[in-house]
Amino acid sequence: MKIYGKILAAVSMAIAVNFGTQAALAVDEHYTDGGAVVGGTDVVAYHTVGAPTPGSSEFASEYQGATWHFASAENKALFDANPAKYAPAYGGWCSAGASKGKKVPTQPELWAIVDGQLYLNSSPAAHNKLFLADTDTVISKGESNWKVIFATSKEALSAQ
Repeated sequence: MKIYGKILAAVSMAIAVNFGTQAALAVDEHYTDGGAVVGGTDVVAYHTVGAPTPGSSEFASEYQGATWHFASAENKALFDANPAKYAPAYGGWCSAGASKGKKVPTQPELWAIVDGQLYLNSSPAAHNKLFLADTDTVISKGESNWKVIFATSKEALSAQ
């Protein structure tokens, strides 16, 4: 019985270490610039207004350990009721970058909504020549890569 206890303790420790590491690495799971996701841009406004709209700390929510800003109480309420509907793909990091296994900061004006999902990009070239030119492939590769890179810091990815 002693050997099973030692094995159980070792497995428990390994699990604790792995979960602790995952939590520590998830520091930039969301692209934040200035303290809020997507630099404080109201992610609901992309869906309702059809344009990037600055949010305000007056209308802030917490979701997945990050702060989100909104332009109005109404947009905040929409997000709070269904954050997964409005949160951008890849934590607000560049879609084209995610398709290449990287976390690249985005520009709020380079965006698209595909099948109800908001996608952001980092540069006109990433948006026009990669994302818009081959949307399905970029999304497919981004989804596959995001499973690996979401909890890895931007710095660790750059070092690879």
